[in-house]
Amino acid sequence: MDGCRTGGRQWNVERRRRPRCHDRFFGAFRDGPPNPGEPSIPGEPTRSLNMPVLHGVNASPFVRKVRVALAEKGIDYELNPVMPMGVSDEYKQKSPLGKIPCWEDGDYLLPDSSCIIAYLDKTHPNPSLYPSDAASFGRAVWYEEYADTKLVEVCTPVFFERVVKARILKQPVDEERIASVRENEQPPVFDYVEGQLADREYLAGGRFSIADIATASPFVNLMHGGATLDASRWPKLAAYVERIHSRPSFKALIEEEKAAFSGQ
Repeated sequence: MDGCRTGGRQWNVERRRRPRCHDRFFGAFRDGPPNPGEPSIPGEPTRSLNMPVLHGVNASPFVRKVRVALAEKGIDYELNPVMPMGVSDEYKQKSPLGKIPCWEDGDYLLPDSSCIIAYLDKTHPNPSLYPSDAASFGRAVWYEEYADTKLVEVCTPVFFERVVKARILKQPVDEERIASVRENEQPPVFDYVEGQLADREYLAGGRFSIADIATASPFVNLMHGGATLDASRWPKLAAYVERIHSRPSFKALIEEEKAAFSGQ
C-alpha cells in the first residue's frame, strides 16, 4: 500500500547495471522518459528497446523498496522524479490512485511498490525476494504489509517535519508532533517488530526477503529526520536495521540520499 501519508542487489560497479540517472533527492531525469507518449491501460508487457522507467522520488520509502529490489536483482532502469503530492492528470493515467511509485516498461504499467516487486520477482526470479515455502511466504507478505502501513505511519512524520517542511517547504517544524510520535506512536510498533525478530537474522524464511526490504526502508526516513532507534530498548531491532542497511543495495541508496540532503 503505497503513497505519502505524511507529506521504494548487490550494487554492481559495472556501469551497465547501474540506473542511468545521477539523481539527487528528487532525481535528475536528464533525457526525459523513454516513452513520452500516453501508454495504453495496463496489460501484458511488450518487448521494448527502451529502458524501463520507475516513476517516483528517492526519499519515498515505497520507491526505495523498489529500488532496493531492482538493485538486488541487477535490473537496469531509469528513475523519473514524480512528487507524491499534487501529481498531474497525465501521471494519474499511469497510476490511477495518484501514488508513487509506478513501473513503466513499454506499454506495461504497474503502480504500487508491492505489486511491482511481486511482478519483478516473476520476470527476474533470481534471486527471489520471497520465501519458497507457503508459511514463510505468507509471513513475508504480512511483514511487508505491516511495514508499509504501521512502520511508515510512525517513521515518516519525523522525516516530514524536519526534512520536507523545514528544508523543502520552508515551513516551521512541529516539534510537539515529533515528540508525540516518538513517545506514543513508535514504541508499540517497534515493540512488535522487536518481538517478531526474536533471535532471527531475517524476518521470514531464514534469508533476506521482501519482508526485510519493506521493514528496513522506513527507518531510512527516520534517520534522515535526525532520529535513531534506542538500542537499549530495542536491541534486536536496532541491530537488525543496521545489518540490513549495510547491504550494498541499501547502502548505495542511503549514501545517495545523504549526499542529496547535504546539498539542501
